Amino acid sequence: MGTDAILVLDFGGQYCHLIGRRIREKNVYSEVVPFDISPEEIRKIGKEFNVKGIVLSGGPASIYEKNSPKMDKQILGMGLPVLGICYGHQLIADYLKGKVVRAEKKEYGYSTALISNPAGILKGLGKRETVWMSHGDTVADLPENMEVLASTENCPVAAYRHKTAKIFGVQWHPEVVHTKNGMKILDNFIFDICGCNPSWNAEESAGGYIDKLRKEVGNGSAIIGMSGGVDSSAAAVIASKALGEKLTAVFIDTGLMRENEPVMIKAMAQKLKINLLQIEASKTFLDALKGIRDPEEKRKIIGREFVRAFEKEAEKTGAMYLIQGTIYPDRIESGQSKKASVIKTHHNVGGIPTDIKFKGVVEPLRDLYKDEVRKLAIKLGMPKEMVYRQPFPGPGLAVRIMGSIDREKVRIVRKAEAIMSEEVEKTPLEERPWQYFAVLLDTKSTGVKGDSRAYGNVIAIRAVESREAMTANFSKIPYETLERISTRITSEIPEVTRVVYDITNKPPATIEWE
Repeated sequence: MGTDAILVLDFGGQYCHLIGRRIREKNVYSEVVPFDISPEEIRKIGKEFNVKGIVLSGGPASIYEKNSPKMDKQILGMGLPVLGICYGHQLIADYLKGKVVRAEKKEYGYSTALISNPAGILKGLGKRETVWMSHGDTVADLPENMEVLASTENCPVAAYRHKTAKIFGVQWHPEVVHTKNGMKILDNFIFDICGCNPSWNAEESAGGYIDKLRKEVGNGSAIIGMSGGVDSSAAAVIASKALGEKLTAVFIDTGLMRENEPVMIKAMAQKLKINLLQIEASKTFLDALKGIRDPEEKRKIIGREFVRAFEKEAEKTGAMYLIQGTIYPDRIESGQSKKASVIKTHHNVGGIPTDIKFKGVVEPLRDLYKDEVRKLAIKLGMPKEMVYRQPFPGPGLAVRIMGSIDREKVRIVRKAEAIMSEEVEKTPLEERPWQYFAVLLDTKSTGVKGDSRAYGNVIAIRAVESREAMTANFSKIPYETLERISTRITSEIPEVTRVVYDITNKPPATIEWE
């Protein structure tokens, strides 16, 4: 028999792949599979891996909605341990003749679970646990062959177990860091209930990514967009090592970059020994975005213009493939699974036009999270100052300007961004937030400058702590630092009269404002 494994059925929840990721962190192989997988297909996977359990993910649908995702009921009778999370928790209860209703009060965010029976998946937990909820439906009642393990103020059946079968459900999300003892719950399921052996090695050599890309492109040539972030830079290093002279690396200056970004990216490419072609396209992008306010439309326009620019260069070089630094969170937020809700379209995923002229799009990092990309980048020999550089969205400052875009707004937010970075980066690298930036709001506020009334722009600053970009907590930046940032922004940018600090976690917010 092969390596022990747990399958995660994907019902479209934004945390689905985070569940799989958490399992892999325990050195147990996990694979995310479609919600409508059949028992026969599970048995087929069992020929390669020793499938020891099944997790049903959360999802945005209600089980009572028409066309809501449903799994094959026979899976519950396969003799494998099953854990339902959120939507999966409700689905199991419904299948086993429990009662699921619309909650009188929806729960989004932190909640306190009262553990009435610390058994099964809740073994070792205290009487009160801090958990993370995100649901509109709730299990109201269970059949006689099931028992309640926990409840909350608004959720009478927050966790349950079957009295004879290894079937469990939990309404909250143990996979997110906001649930204090979430990993203990998953440990109980993975090891105590499923009996998995932690023998899978999640580390893959850098050479594996290089060989895989070389096989995907074959004898063809490719073009890659390099934006200076760790994702595109790591993808560019892999592509360069795999394809050599058959690769054309391009940096497109959209006019939406951070201060001194073009100079920095050119220097970075030289250090990585990548021949980089720089294209000035700020007029093209800003003209295309003129008057556009909707963030989804912005991202799609930017995605389209990027591809068109790449196509022009490909015509000159004969490149057949487009290589991108897309990572897992990009695809998840863009709603790439069957029933996923689109949180925001990423310019390099949902923003790609359907009529591209390339033979194919290659994404060597598509199954990795941000911290995994950074580990891979170190293996590829990239300098640490590049690897741990500030994440920056592909659409650039376009998604840090609320509402319509023009050169003046870009100038304001670029300067605010530079001020915040300068102040935060006075601290040692290991003490800095995971990401920090400024946003120009689509509103104005009254202020006082030089003893006179001023009516100017509002800048929001944001800093977050995260590991894989799927969840994040706002950073507790010292007040002294916040005061310096605010004072400098309002003093050095005359058009700004007010600075506010964003203290929202992800969820319910996303890291970026758009």
